[in-house]
This record gives sequence, C-alpha cells and structure tokens, in this order.
Amino acid sequence: MSDDLDTVFAALADPTRRAILAMLLEDDMAVTDVAEPFDMSLAAISKHLSILARAGLISRERRGRVTWCKLEPDALRAASVWMQGFGQFDRLDFDAFERFLERELGVPANDAE
Repeated sequence: MSDDLDTVFAALADPTRRAILAMLLEDDMAVTDVAEPFDMSLAAISKHLSILARAGLISRERRGRVTWCKLEPDALRAASVWMQGFGQFDRLDFDAFERFLERELGVPANDAE
C-alpha cells in the first residue's frame, strides 16, 4: 500500500496534474481538450496523463481516433484514509501539523522547503 500511496502523492505533487484532475471532475475529456488550456506540447501533456494513469487517478480509453480521459475518484480513497489518520489535529489546523513535523523531524518547516 505504501508504494501505491507514494505513486498517488507523487502524481498529486504537480500543479499541472492537479489542474487536469480538476478539469476531469466536470466530465470525460479528449486528450487534445485536456491539453488546450496549457502552454505546453501535447507530448508533455501525455506524460502528465501517463503519470496520472499509472497512479490510477485517471483511465484512458480509445474511441476511434480519439483518446478519452476519465477521472477515477476511488484511487484517492487510500490517500484520504491515510490523511484521516492525522485527525488528532484540529480540522484545517496546519500550524499544529507543521509543529508536529518539526518535533518529529527536528527540522524547522521553513528549512525543509
């Protein structure tokens, strides 16, 4: 499960991939439509989509000549369960989470960036 979580969090670490997931919340999209709002090549978008697919966050389906992308929200379930394990902190109390990390890692959060 740890490898799966690592893959999901690595996929979510990139802002372009998070934006793609947000777009796919609305509906399935053709790869060319996914690429349209971004200032990058279709090949670069395809690499982002491959990372999202490897993490199980999206699926791709070929329909005729067009490849469609679909959000797979169940892939986030394990990550969500893992994050809920930090429920000892007040909801949205990221300062407490930061203090916890400082204590556990011994490194001030600003130095860890």
